[in-house]
Amino acid sequence: MRAAVHTKYGGPEVLSIEHVAKPRALPGEILIKVFAASVNRTDCGFLRGKPLLVRLFSGVGKPKAQTLGNEFAGRVEAVGDGVTTFSVGQDVFGYDGYGFGGQAEYKTARVTGMVALIPAGMTYAEVVPSTEGAHYALNIIRAAGIFAGQNVLIYGATGAIGSSAVQLVKHLGARVTAVCDTKSVALVASLGADRVVDYTREDFTRLDEQFDAVLDTVGKSSFGACKTLLNPHGVYVSTELGRGWQNPLLAIGTAMFGGKKVLFPIPKDTRDDVIFLKGLMEIGAFKPVIDRSFSLDEIALAYQYVESGVKIGNVVIRVVDER
Repeated sequence: MRAAVHTKYGGPEVLSIEHVAKPRALPGEILIKVFAASVNRTDCGFLRGKPLLVRLFSGVGKPKAQTLGNEFAGRVEAVGDGVTTFSVGQDVFGYDGYGFGGQAEYKTARVTGMVALIPAGMTYAEVVPSTEGAHYALNIIRAAGIFAGQNVLIYGATGAIGSSAVQLVKHLGARVTAVCDTKSVALVASLGADRVVDYTREDFTRLDEQFDAVLDTVGKSSFGACKTLLNPHGVYVSTELGRGWQNPLLAIGTAMFGGKKVLFPIPKDTRDDVIFLKGLMEIGAFKPVIDRSFSLDEIALAYQYVESGVKIGNVVIRVVDER
């Protein structure tokens, strides 16, 4: 089968399309013919092995998973022994942040992992970027304890995590103030934001308003900059470590005292999350934002585009032409 392969850490230039052995479904697994995958910030981090902490999971000297792609969508081609949850011919999608493998013509997935049937009426390309950013968003929303009626600010509302967070927080019934640049104001408003702040024209940290939670979904702000935005018991949540690993350190420090806090939740991958997201897509409460798509042969260009920092939402990889 054809797959995007990297045998060493580095930038997009280390990627190549190779013919590799087709995997087979072991007990408790399904074999998926992949039609669509994605490239996201997680993939880029594992490609470069940065930050160095990543290498504790990806391999110290060289990458363990030589084919990346933590999101996948395709058709079940075979099932392993003991599998009754799925059957051959079903269309599925999901997330695999440990084994990766989506950027290839075939991959296996454990049926107890983050995999589910594709919602009726959705294509592989439409559904594939629905899990990575969204499940990170779910993790930080739950950590922050957001509920209906709260006032929430989301910084970085156009990324995979941020665009998901806007929709998920609105689904919970909270009020959303979203921060983005000029060209994305209309898009972010269409996602359900009650107020959109254009950071090129207004400093969001000077808003005359207080929030129950500030979700920094791109890690480009800080607790210090956002502290005045929080109400006396508000929380600041970031998806990044911050300068000098300040966010996990502040999470420990602020937990010892009352008042405003920093949270740095460790993401959990559960099948319940993909089932939950599937349900939201079925009722129209959540739809992943797609910027553009690339063919598998253009995989290096896709990584370059994601690393440029200008993408809106998600980038899709067309592994095989859809039916």
